[in-house]
Amino acid sequence: MDAVFNFLSQITWWMWIIIGLLLIAFRDVFLQKRHTISHNFPIVGHFRYMLEKIGPELRQYLVANNREELPFNRIERGWIYASAKKENNYEGFGTDRDIYAHQHIFINNAMMPYKIAPDHPNSINHCFLPCAKVMGLHNNRRRPYRPGSVINVSAMSFGSLSARAVESLNKGVKMADAYHNTGEGGLSPYHSHGGDVVFHIGTGYFGVRDDAGNFSMEKLVDLVNKNPFVRAIEIKLSQGAKPGKGGVLPAAKITQEISDVRHVPLGQDVLSPPNHSAFSNVPELMEFIEQIAEATGLPVGIKAAIGKLGEWKELANIMVKTGKGPDFITVDGGEGGTGAAPPSFADHVSLPWVYGFSDLYKLFKDKDLCERIVFIGSGKLGFPAKAAMAFAMGADCINVAREAMMSIGCIQAQICHTNRCPSGVATQNKWLQNGLDPTLKSVRLAQYFKTFRKEFIEITHAAGYEHPCQFKMNDISVNIDDQSLSKELDSTYMYHKVVVPFTSMQDLKDCIYLGGNKA
Repeated sequence: MDAVFNFLSQITWWMWIIIGLLLIAFRDVFLQKRHTISHNFPIVGHFRYMLEKIGPELRQYLVANNREELPFNRIERGWIYASAKKENNYEGFGTDRDIYAHQHIFINNAMMPYKIAPDHPNSINHCFLPCAKVMGLHNNRRRPYRPGSVINVSAMSFGSLSARAVESLNKGVKMADAYHNTGEGGLSPYHSHGGDVVFHIGTGYFGVRDDAGNFSMEKLVDLVNKNPFVRAIEIKLSQGAKPGKGGVLPAAKITQEISDVRHVPLGQDVLSPPNHSAFSNVPELMEFIEQIAEATGLPVGIKAAIGKLGEWKELANIMVKTGKGPDFITVDGGEGGTGAAPPSFADHVSLPWVYGFSDLYKLFKDKDLCERIVFIGSGKLGFPAKAAMAFAMGADCINVAREAMMSIGCIQAQICHTNRCPSGVATQNKWLQNGLDPTLKSVRLAQYFKTFRKEFIEITHAAGYEHPCQFKMNDISVNIDDQSLSKELDSTYMYHKVVVPFTSMQDLKDCIYLGGNKA
């Protein structure tokens, strides 16, 4: 034995490296059968897999130019980061965008911008920008709600996002007078830090399900009564990332806390099916909406990615016939979002936001229903110019998901589905979460919202209007093709937006329903 130890002690460090490499080469050639590259090129082949693994980071930081990356390029991310930190988010020396590119947005400014008086709400608060419509007012809900902000946090579940991320978002929307959509994962303690909440009901009915996994009205009413900050209910029919597809929450991811929030058992995979069990057709959906509204007193809306229009036409016809229907409709774009999905779904199922929204809005406009509905847009709209386009097309609010995540630290690592999010935003790993400080990040979310609203108001004033609800289709132009390089929205999408009733920003400020003030 001493001889063995003496022999080993004579081996230098570089010889150990050579021995290790020889063992790896032996394993590559003779033992493993899975990787052809490693077999044919032992040792060296491993570098291929290493480079492939860190390829996104190399492209993001070293290779891609400022406008090249998807889903959000470096300039877009930089604007969000700077806005959230209250840093300089201006550009110098002119734009580096290709302003002749397809779908580039032009906002037609007025000769004389809108001038605000010294006592105007925006002179007092430069980022005061509530929704111009009231959710639930037309349908006489007991608790109508005017969102205090035109930009709000979209549906992202606790479980998909970390506890600290959800807490940061909720504290941030409180500071920004916005609302926080829970996502289908249920109402967690981290949604309960004072921000207005829209409770989201998915096909799994998490948080409001009985032991068999079916929807429980009793649990929903109890949840609403115990949490008066819940201002509205949203029923998810589909989402942009994977419309028409359910999901699985693996047993390994279900902690005791997630089990309690979602009302699901520990130690078992939990299915979120593609279909609702509480209804199976449009008339039953309408009945479901009215039952929830009657039981809770809250505005009730639906969320969907848009594809076929047949059932939407049926919904519109029933609304005309009965005088009832959803108080708001959230249109999600096929651009996808925070939800992990197969590429076949993320890339090809459902329409992009501009196409889906324009198709749906025209349908409801033809039935004279637009004034009854608060339209919410969701799909990479978290930039003032894109929001101006959305409002000109008929949106009344926008919801942001990935933009909100970036404001609290997301770096677009694009590994949300692996539970290894390096910024602690989309992971349940306690160590990775520890780097995310809700006290700091909530301020950044609020500052991003406030900066967004400030710039959106300035763009609105530049176009000659007081509130973005006044934007018309012909106030925005987009590049189409070489023959007709730029067309106004009404010519592009072939409709005119319905005029939104609006008197003044002061009237919105004085509204008794602003922020759900009326119980």
